Amino acid sequence: MLLTWRRWRRGRPFWGGLAAVLAGAEICALPLAPLKIMLQQGIAGIPSVLMGLMMIVMGLSAWFAPHYRGLAGVLTVLCAAAALVMSNLGGFLIGTVLGILGGSMIFAWQPVVVGDQPALSK
Repeated sequence: MLLTWRRWRRGRPFWGGLAAVLAGAEICALPLAPLKIMLQQGIAGIPSVLMGLMMIVMGLSAWFAPHYRGLAGVLTVLCAAAALVMSNLGGFLIGTVLGILGGSMIFAWQPVVVGDQPALSK
């Protein structure tokens, strides 16, 4: 079972997807925090939740549809950069930094080629 998990994890941009999911969760969680923690309140929290959900979906798509890694990586970086302005400084900079790092890792990942076939198709 451990070998199956390792093969699945290595056949996709796992660490970039994990960083994107964590960044999206962090950006989504802040608008739902108590008023003492938040910097802004009200309708401004809606873009935060939407951008966070988009980052989570892009991280999951990197895991389960790695052939869309280019699109997922670019959209994750764009959402993370937009969250810097629209969402409590991008989740107090933690979400933005994790999102840019994760999106970059998703975009840069390449499948390992074994013989003639990429490992992605096995």
